[in-house]
Amino acid sequence: MARITHGIGCSHIPVLGYAHDHGKDGDDYFKPAFAGFDWTREWITAPDSRPDVVILVYNDHASAFDMKVIPTFAIGCGESYTPADEGFGPRPVPVVEGHPDLAWHIAQSLVLDEFDTTIINEMEVDHGLTVPLTMMFGDVEKWPVKVIPLAVNVVTYPPPSGNRCWALGEAISRAVSSFPQDLKVQIWGTGGMSHQLQGPRAGLINKEWDNRFLDGLTGEGQDLRHVPHIEYLRETGSEGIEMVMWLIMRGALGKSTRALHRHYHVPVSNTALGHIVLEPVDPTVPPSRTLEGGSPIAQKMIA
Repeated sequence: MARITHGIGCSHIPVLGYAHDHGKDGDDYFKPAFAGFDWTREWITAPDSRPDVVILVYNDHASAFDMKVIPTFAIGCGESYTPADEGFGPRPVPVVEGHPDLAWHIAQSLVLDEFDTTIINEMEVDHGLTVPLTMMFGDVEKWPVKVIPLAVNVVTYPPPSGNRCWALGEAISRAVSSFPQDLKVQIWGTGGMSHQLQGPRAGLINKEWDNRFLDGLTGEGQDLRHVPHIEYLRETGSEGIEMVMWLIMRGALGKSTRALHRHYHVPVSNTALGHIVLEPVDPTVPPSRTLEGGSPIAQKMIA
Protein backbone atom coordinates (compact mmCIF):
# COMPACT_ATOMS: atom_id res chain seq x y z
CA MET A 1 0.00 0.00 0.00
CA ALA A 2 1.02 3.63 -0.47
CA ARG A 3 1.91 5.53 2.68
CA ILE A 4 2.67 9.09 3.71
CA THR A 5 6.12 8.98 5.25
CA HIS A 6 6.89 12.65 5.99
CA GLY A 7 5.57 16.17 5.76
CA ILE A 8 7.47 19.29 4.80
CA GLY A 9 6.55 22.91 5.40
CA CYS A 10 8.26 25.49 3.21
CA SER A 11 7.83 29.11 2.22
CA HIS A 12 7.64 29.62 -1.54
CA ILE A 13 9.08 33.13 -1.75
CA PRO A 14 9.50 33.99 -5.46
CA VAL A 15 12.80 35.85 -4.99
CA LEU A 16 14.41 32.58 -3.86
CA GLY A 17 13.67 31.15 -7.30
CA TYR A 18 15.16 34.24 -8.89
CA ALA A 19 18.25 34.04 -6.68
CA HIS A 20 18.83 30.40 -7.50
CA ASP A 21 18.23 30.85 -11.22
CA HIS A 22 20.80 33.68 -11.33
CA GLY A 23 23.47 31.99 -9.22
CA LYS A 24 22.99 34.18 -6.17
CA ASP A 25 22.51 31.35 -3.62
CA GLY A 26 25.87 32.16 -2.04
CA ASP A 27 25.47 35.95 -1.90
CA ASP A 28 25.67 37.43 1.59
CA TYR A 29 21.98 38.32 1.55
CA PHE A 30 20.65 34.96 0.32
CA LYS A 31 23.16 32.51 1.80
CA PRO A 32 21.52 32.22 5.26
CA ALA A 33 18.16 31.46 3.65
CA PHE A 34 19.51 28.71 1.40
CA ALA A 35 21.77 27.25 4.11
CA GLY A 36 18.72 26.18 6.08
CA PHE A 37 17.88 23.71 3.33
CA ASP A 38 21.28 21.99 3.20
CA TRP A 39 20.17 19.36 5.71
CA THR A 40 16.97 18.66 3.80
CA ARG A 41 18.69 18.35 0.42
CA GLU A 42 21.00 15.68 1.81
CA TRP A 43 18.24 13.91 3.71
CA ILE A 44 15.64 13.84 0.94
CA THR A 45 17.98 12.18 -1.58
CA ALA A 46 18.93 9.34 0.78
CA PRO A 47 17.38 5.97 -0.18
CA ASP A 48 15.41 5.64 3.06
CA SER A 49 13.78 9.05 2.85
CA ARG A 50 13.54 9.76 -0.89
CA PRO A 51 9.83 9.92 -1.87
CA ASP A 52 8.28 8.45 -4.97
CA VAL A 53 5.52 11.07 -5.05
CA VAL A 54 5.04 14.49 -3.48
CA ILE A 55 1.58 15.92 -2.88
CA LEU A 56 2.48 19.60 -3.09
CA VAL A 57 0.01 21.98 -1.48
CA TYR A 58 0.42 25.52 -2.80
CA ASN A 59 -1.55 28.51 -4.01
CA ASP A 60 -1.70 29.74 -7.55
CA HIS A 61 -0.81 33.40 -8.14
CA ALA A 62 -3.14 34.18 -11.06
CA SER A 63 -1.21 31.86 -13.39
CA ALA A 64 -3.70 28.99 -13.76
CA PHE A 65 -6.73 30.66 -12.14
CA ASP A 66 -8.07 34.19 -12.11
CA MET A 67 -11.22 35.98 -10.97
CA LYS A 68 -13.24 33.99 -13.50
CA VAL A 69 -12.60 30.68 -11.69
CA ILE A 70 -11.59 30.43 -8.03
CA PRO A 71 -11.66 26.84 -6.73
CA THR A 72 -11.19 26.45 -2.98
CA PHE A 73 -9.32 23.16 -3.48
CA ALA A 74 -8.10 21.91 -6.88
CA ILE A 75 -6.11 18.73 -7.51
CA GLY A 76 -3.96 18.23 -10.59
CA CYS A 77 -4.60 14.87 -12.24
CA GLY A 78 -2.58 15.47 -15.40
CA GLU A 79 0.52 13.83 -16.81
CA SER A 80 2.70 16.94 -16.55
CA TYR A 81 2.72 20.66 -15.76
CA THR A 82 4.90 23.30 -17.41
CA PRO A 83 6.34 26.27 -15.51
CA ALA A 84 4.22 29.40 -15.90
CA ASP A 85 5.36 32.73 -17.31
CA GLU A 86 4.80 35.14 -14.41
CA GLY A 87 5.88 38.19 -16.35
CA PHE A 88 9.59 37.51 -16.87
CA GLY A 89 9.35 34.26 -18.84
CA PRO A 90 9.00 30.76 -17.38
CA ARG A 91 11.59 29.73 -14.79
CA PRO A 92 14.39 27.57 -16.30
CA VAL A 93 13.38 24.49 -14.34
CA PRO A 94 12.22 21.05 -15.49
CA VAL A 95 8.64 20.25 -16.42
CA VAL A 96 6.80 18.85 -13.41
CA GLU A 97 5.73 15.24 -13.96
CA GLY A 98 2.46 14.18 -12.36
CA HIS A 99 1.19 10.85 -11.06
CA PRO A 100 -2.28 10.58 -12.63
CA ASP A 101 -3.14 7.17 -11.15
CA LEU A 102 -2.63 8.28 -7.57
CA ALA A 103 -4.08 11.73 -8.23
CA TRP A 104 -7.33 10.34 -9.66
CA HIS A 105 -7.52 7.87 -6.79
CA ILE A 106 -7.17 10.72 -4.27
CA ALA A 107 -9.73 12.84 -6.14
CA GLN A 108 -12.24 10.00 -6.11
CA SER A 109 -11.60 9.18 -2.47
CA LEU A 110 -11.96 12.84 -1.45
CA VAL A 111 -15.30 13.19 -3.20
CA LEU A 112 -16.58 10.03 -1.52
CA ASP A 113 -15.20 11.46 1.73
CA GLU A 114 -17.33 14.59 1.11
CA PHE A 115 -14.55 16.92 -0.07
CA ASP A 116 -15.70 18.26 -3.44
CA THR A 117 -12.36 19.15 -4.99
CA THR A 118 -11.99 20.62 -8.46
CA ILE A 119 -10.14 18.33 -10.87
CA ILE A 120 -7.57 19.95 -13.16
CA ASN A 121 -6.03 18.05 -16.06
CA GLU A 122 -4.16 20.90 -17.73
CA MET A 123 -2.53 23.87 -16.03
CA GLU A 124 0.73 25.74 -15.71
CA VAL A 125 2.39 25.94 -12.31
CA ASP A 126 4.05 29.04 -10.90
CA HIS A 127 6.61 29.83 -8.20
CA GLY A 128 4.24 28.56 -5.50
CA LEU A 129 5.05 25.04 -6.69
CA THR A 130 8.43 25.31 -8.39
CA VAL A 131 10.31 27.26 -5.70
CA PRO A 132 9.83 24.54 -3.03
CA LEU A 133 11.06 21.93 -5.51
CA THR A 134 14.16 24.05 -6.14
CA MET A 135 14.80 24.53 -2.43
CA MET A 136 14.68 20.76 -1.86
CA PHE A 137 16.45 19.48 -4.97
CA GLY A 138 18.52 22.34 -6.38
CA ASP A 139 19.69 22.17 -10.00
CA VAL A 140 18.45 19.02 -11.72
CA GLU A 141 17.74 18.09 -15.31
CA LYS A 142 14.62 16.26 -14.18
CA TRP A 143 12.73 16.48 -10.90
CA PRO A 144 13.48 13.23 -9.03
CA VAL A 145 9.86 12.83 -7.86
CA LYS A 146 6.40 12.75 -9.32
CA VAL A 147 4.26 15.65 -8.11
CA ILE A 148 0.54 15.94 -7.48
CA PRO A 149 -0.35 19.65 -7.29
CA LEU A 150 -3.02 20.62 -4.77
CA ALA A 151 -3.97 24.26 -5.21
CA VAL A 152 -5.74 26.11 -2.39
CA ASN A 153 -7.45 29.49 -2.61
CA VAL A 154 -5.74 31.81 -0.13
CA VAL A 155 -5.76 34.79 -2.48
CA THR A 156 -9.42 35.83 -2.62
CA TYR A 157 -11.78 35.89 0.33
CA PRO A 158 -13.11 33.53 1.61
CA PRO A 159 -10.21 31.09 2.05
CA PRO A 160 -10.84 27.75 3.77
CA SER A 161 -10.58 27.55 7.54
CA GLY A 162 -7.62 25.95 9.25
CA ASN A 163 -9.93 23.25 10.57
CA ARG A 164 -11.16 22.42 7.08
CA CYS A 165 -7.58 22.26 5.81
CA TRP A 166 -6.52 19.95 8.65
CA ALA A 167 -9.51 17.69 7.95
CA LEU A 168 -8.61 17.65 4.25
CA GLY A 169 -5.15 16.42 5.21
CA GLU A 170 -6.74 13.60 7.20
CA ALA A 171 -8.87 12.68 4.19
CA ILE A 172 -5.80 12.71 1.92
CA SER A 173 -4.07 10.32 4.33
CA ARG A 174 -7.02 7.94 4.12
CA ALA A 175 -6.96 8.17 0.33
CA VAL A 176 -3.24 7.47 0.04
CA SER A 177 -3.38 4.51 2.40
CA SER A 178 -6.07 2.87 0.26
CA PHE A 179 -4.02 3.10 -2.95
CA PRO A 180 -2.77 -0.44 -3.76
CA GLN A 181 0.64 0.44 -5.22
CA ASP A 182 3.65 0.45 -2.88
CA LEU A 183 4.66 4.12 -2.87
CA LYS A 184 6.48 6.41 -0.47
CA VAL A 185 4.54 9.67 -0.46
CA GLN A 186 5.43 12.99 1.10
CA ILE A 187 3.04 15.89 1.53
CA TRP A 188 4.37 19.45 1.46
CA GLY A 189 2.56 22.52 2.77
CA THR A 190 3.92 25.72 1.24
CA GLY A 191 3.42 29.47 1.44
CA GLY A 192 3.74 31.91 4.31
CA MET A 193 5.03 32.71 6.80
CA SER A 194 4.10 36.19 8.07
CA HIS A 195 4.14 38.83 5.38
CA GLN A 196 2.11 41.67 3.95
CA LEU A 197 2.80 42.95 0.46
CA GLN A 198 0.69 46.12 0.33
CA GLY A 199 -0.90 48.89 2.32
CA PRO A 200 0.32 50.72 5.45
CA ARG A 201 1.54 47.46 7.03
CA ALA A 202 3.58 46.32 4.01
CA GLY A 203 6.67 44.52 5.24
CA LEU A 204 5.07 43.23 8.45
CA ILE A 205 6.88 40.22 9.96
CA ASN A 206 5.91 38.59 13.26
CA LYS A 207 8.74 36.28 14.32
CA GLU A 208 7.16 35.32 17.63
CA TRP A 209 3.87 34.26 16.06
CA ASP A 210 5.61 32.37 13.25
CA ASN A 211 7.68 30.37 15.69
CA ARG A 212 4.66 29.53 17.84
CA PHE A 213 3.05 28.24 14.66
CA LEU A 214 6.08 26.05 13.94
CA ASP A 215 5.96 24.79 17.54
CA GLY A 216 2.30 23.86 17.08
CA LEU A 217 3.03 21.60 14.11
CA THR A 218 4.88 19.11 16.34
CA GLY A 219 3.48 16.80 18.99
CA GLU A 220 -0.19 15.96 19.48
CA GLY A 221 -1.71 19.42 19.86
CA GLN A 222 -4.38 20.56 17.43
CA ASP A 223 -4.79 24.18 18.50
CA LEU A 224 -3.65 25.46 15.10
CA ARG A 225 -6.69 24.06 13.36
CA HIS A 226 -8.88 26.49 15.32
CA VAL A 227 -6.96 29.74 14.66
CA PRO A 228 -9.51 32.12 13.04
CA HIS A 229 -8.88 34.02 9.83
CA ILE A 230 -8.87 37.35 11.67
CA GLU A 231 -5.90 36.27 13.81
CA TYR A 232 -3.81 35.42 10.74
CA LEU A 233 -4.73 38.82 9.28
CA ARG A 234 -4.02 40.76 12.45
CA GLU A 235 -0.85 38.97 13.55
CA THR A 236 0.80 37.83 10.31
CA GLY A 237 -0.37 40.25 7.62
CA SER A 238 -2.73 39.88 4.70
CA GLU A 239 -0.67 37.10 3.10
CA GLY A 240 -0.03 35.17 6.32
CA ILE A 241 -3.25 33.25 5.68
CA GLU A 242 -1.15 31.06 3.37
CA MET A 243 -0.12 29.15 6.49
CA VAL A 244 -3.44 27.28 6.49
CA MET A 245 -1.91 25.24 3.65
CA TRP A 246 0.67 23.88 6.11
CA LEU A 247 -2.26 22.49 8.11
CA ILE A 248 -3.24 20.21 5.22
CA MET A 249 0.24 18.74 5.50
CA ARG A 250 0.01 18.44 9.28
CA GLY A 251 -3.43 16.83 9.19
CA ALA A 252 -2.14 14.14 6.84
CA LEU A 253 0.54 13.05 9.33
CA GLY A 254 -1.76 11.61 11.95
CA LYS A 255 -2.10 12.06 15.69
CA SER A 256 1.45 13.06 16.59
CA THR A 257 4.60 14.29 14.87
CA ARG A 258 8.23 15.08 15.61
CA ALA A 259 10.44 17.59 13.85
CA LEU A 260 13.53 16.25 12.09
CA HIS A 261 14.70 19.69 10.93
CA ARG A 262 13.60 23.28 11.36
CA HIS A 263 14.75 26.56 9.85
CA TYR A 264 13.51 30.13 10.22
CA HIS A 265 15.09 33.24 8.74
CA VAL A 266 14.15 36.88 8.24
CA PRO A 267 14.10 38.80 6.11
CA VAL A 268 13.94 37.37 2.62
CA SER A 269 12.68 40.23 0.49
CA ASN A 270 9.98 41.54 2.88
CA THR A 271 8.95 38.06 3.99
CA ALA A 272 9.63 35.56 6.75
CA LEU A 273 11.11 32.24 5.60
CA GLY A 274 10.00 29.10 7.40
CA HIS A 275 10.91 25.46 6.80
CA ILE A 276 10.24 22.30 8.79
CA VAL A 277 10.53 18.55 8.15
CA LEU A 278 8.07 16.42 10.10
CA GLU A 279 7.75 12.70 10.69
CA PRO A 280 4.62 10.98 11.99
CA VAL A 281 5.17 9.44 15.41
CA ASP A 282 2.09 7.28 15.12
CA PRO A 283 1.61 6.48 11.42
CA THR A 284 -1.89 5.12 12.04
CA VAL A 285 -4.24 6.32 9.32
CA PRO A 286 -7.04 8.57 10.61
CA PRO A 287 -10.25 6.56 10.99
CA SER A 288 -12.56 6.54 8.01
CA ARG A 289 -15.45 8.93 8.09
CA THR A 290 -18.74 7.16 7.48
CA LEU A 291 -21.78 7.91 5.43
CA GLU A 292 -25.23 7.43 6.91
CA GLY A 293 -25.60 3.75 7.62
CA GLY A 294 -21.99 3.27 8.69
CA SER A 295 -20.30 2.31 5.39
CA PRO A 296 -16.59 3.21 5.42
CA ILE A 297 -16.05 5.91 2.82
CA ALA A 298 -12.33 5.44 2.26
CA GLN A 299 -12.83 1.85 1.15
CA LYS A 300 -15.50 2.66 -1.46
CA MET A 301 -13.08 2.67 -4.35
CA ILE A 302 -14.13 1.88 -7.87
CA ALA A 303 -11.88 -0.84 -9.27
